[in-house]
Amino acid sequence: MMRGCFLRPLLQPACGLIATTMSADSSSPSPAPASVDAAATGAGRARRGGKRQRPRNPAPAATAPDAAPGVAKAPRTPHPVLEQLAGLYPHLFGAVFRPLKRGIFQDLLAAHPDAFEREALKVALGIHTRSTRYLQAVAAGEKRHDLQGQPVEAMAPEHVHHALLEVYRRRKNQKGRPTEDLLPKLRNRIIAAFEASGLTREAYTELVVGRDDAANAILEEAFAEWAARNAKAEALLRAFEASGSTLEQFADMYGMDPRSTGQQLERARKLAAAAQGNPSASAPAV
Repeated sequence: MMRGCFLRPLLQPACGLIATTMSADSSSPSPAPASVDAAATGAGRARRGGKRQRPRNPAPAATAPDAAPGVAKAPRTPHPVLEQLAGLYPHLFGAVFRPLKRGIFQDLLAAHPDAFEREALKVALGIHTRSTRYLQAVAAGEKRHDLQGQPVEAMAPEHVHHALLEVYRRRKNQKGRPTEDLLPKLRNRIIAAFEASGLTREAYTELVVGRDDAANAILEEAFAEWAARNAKAEALLRAFEASGSTLEQFADMYGMDPRSTGQQLERARKLAAAAQGNPSASAPAV
């Protein structure tokens, strides 16, 4: 895990994912076009903060940040290399994004030696792997895919975890989004990702914990909720076994949904089985 990448809170996934998508001998991608626009905007603000004098070479009105405050911004033009990749590999870069295998940069250069300029391809892949749609695919725990669209390796648990945090951060800060508490959903997804990893709590924590106290606190809250669920499921199993009733009778007795009750009982059984084999093992998701 790239523990040195802490450009802003909860922004670890893009760093780790780009590093694993590119090869070790590749230099870091050039900044995305958006950063250039931001620099231009900052320069414009700096000029407005000085004396009021007309510049010798005024910038076109269309590029001034405050030129037309009531006009909606034009949609960003996709990077031409990304459009090219979508045409060549629609199963990876098209309507549905798939996590890319490590070394995909070299694979693309080898498959199309004359089609891509090396630096432009690096920039395009950097933009792609930082996109919310790509991070959503990683957060879902999908496997990494090769150019043929075949899954070739599991996504590292730390990449799934940090993608979950980054998607949460972006949704939380999205302008115009209705007020909604996204934390419960995030904790549920962290629990599911942790259980899917098959790691112990200690091993998972060692992989994903970082310097961001807020992210670490969310992880601890998720673990507390996971432990509470386990305790509830184990207590339910003990009560069910002591009752001598069928599942339907037991659920009706306590006014519970039979399907939900069955899932909790199955969870408790898996917990018990995991405890016998490995006392600190996590239970599979149910």
